[in-house]
Amino acid sequence: MKKLLFFFCSLIALWGNNFYAEAQPSQRLVNVVVSPDRTDWKYHAKDPVSFTVQVFQNENLVKDVIIDYEVGPEFFPTEKKQDIKLKDGKTTIKSSMKEPGFLRCKVVAKVNGRNYEGMATVAIDENQIQPTTKNPEDFDSFWTNAISDARKTPLNPMMTLLPDRCTPTQNVYHVSFQNERPGSRMYGILIVPKKEGKYPAILQVPGAGIRPYNGVNFGDDVITLEIGIHGIPVNMPYEVYNNLGAGALNNYMGINKNDRNSHYYKRVYLGCVRAVDFIYSLPEFDGSTVGVTGGSQGGALSIVTAGLDSRIKFLAALYPALCDYAGYLNKRAGGWPHYFQYVQPAPNEVETLAYFDVVNFARRVKAPGWYSWGYNDTVCPPTSTYSAYNVIPAAKELHLYLETGHWTYPEQEWERIKWLQQQYK
Repeated sequence: MKKLLFFFCSLIALWGNNFYAEAQPSQRLVNVVVSPDRTDWKYHAKDPVSFTVQVFQNENLVKDVIIDYEVGPEFFPTEKKQDIKLKDGKTTIKSSMKEPGFLRCKVVAKVNGRNYEGMATVAIDENQIQPTTKNPEDFDSFWTNAISDARKTPLNPMMTLLPDRCTPTQNVYHVSFQNERPGSRMYGILIVPKKEGKYPAILQVPGAGIRPYNGVNFGDDVITLEIGIHGIPVNMPYEVYNNLGAGALNNYMGINKNDRNSHYYKRVYLGCVRAVDFIYSLPEFDGSTVGVTGGSQGGALSIVTAGLDSRIKFLAALYPALCDYAGYLNKRAGGWPHYFQYVQPAPNEVETLAYFDVVNFARRVKAPGWYSWGYNDTVCPPTSTYSAYNVIPAAKELHLYLETGHWTYPEQEWERIKWLQQQYK
C-alpha cells in the first residue's frame, strides 16, 4: 500500500511540475463550444475556415445570449466584434489565413453578469512553420566551451537518505552536486532500486517556478532523478520558495537576458548536463541508457538537454516553452516567457537569447522523441512549439490533444509514461 501511494503521489507531483499547468477544466454552468468544420482541425493557406459557436446552459442552447469574439492568428486577431446577440444561441464565424500558422477564434459569452470563454485554434500548414530566431554561427562552440569549463568543477555529490520516502523496493535520496563553478550546486530527489543490479535512468526536468520536489517514480526497474534548477535544496518548507519567488528569484527567466555569459538559463542548461554527469557517476546506473522528460519549461529543458548531450537516448516533452522568442518581432506568437510580446528588445537581447532559444537546440537533437501538446495553449502557443518540432532531425512522434490548453488529460500522461518505459525495457 505504501508503494502504491508513493506511485500515485509521484504522478501528482509529475503533473504539478508543468509551469502554469492548469488542472483539466471542470464543468462550467455555461459552456461556450467553438467547433471547427474539420475534425482534425487542419487546413491549408487560404482555405476557408468555419467555426460554429454554441452557448449551452443546462445542456440547452441559451437563447438571445450576448457574445464578443475575436478571430485571427494567435495573439494577433484581425477581426473583433462585441455585443453580438445570438437569437438561437449559436452562430458561425468564418475566416482564413494566407500563411502557415495557427488561426484562433475566441468567444466570450455574457450570461447573468458573468463572462464565459471558449476557443478553438486550427492549424494552417503547420508542418511548414519555421523558426524566426537566428542560429548563431558560434552556437556549438559557445556551448561546447561552456560545458568543458563547467566540468572543470568536480561534481562533489552529496546524498542524504530520506527514510520516510523509501519503499520496500526503492531508496529515495535528497541529492546535490556542483554545477558550473565551485559552490554552485544543483539539487534534486533521486530514486534508486534497492535490488542489486544495473539500471537505466530518467532525468525529470522541472516546469517553471520555485517549489519543492518529491521525486517521480517511474517504477522499480529504473533510476529517476528529478532536479530543481535554482541551486537551492528541494525539500524545504513551501514558505521558503514562496518568499524566493516573490523576492530574489522573481522573474528569474529575465535575469541578464542581454548577456550570454550571465543569463540565468546558462547555469540552468549546464546544470541539466551536469545532472547527466551525476547519473553516470552512480554505481547502479547501467552506463548507457538515460532519457529526459518534462513539461513546459521542463519540455524545453528536455529538448535542450538532448541537444547538448549526445548521451541522451530518448526524450518526452510536453508543450515546450522557450521556443522562438523572436516570433513577436515577426508579428506571430512567440514562446513563453513572451519576452517581446509587449516590449521591444533592449540592446543585445535578441542576439543573446538566440543562444538559449529551444529551436536552436532542437536543430541538434539526435535522440528519438515523444512530443505532445494542444492547439488551444496560450502559454506555449503551438506556433512556437512547431517552430522547434519542425527542425528536429531525429526520429519523432507528435501526439496531439487538439482542444487542450496548457494542461494534460490523464490519458495523455499515461501515454507519455508508457512510451518512456518502452524505451528502456
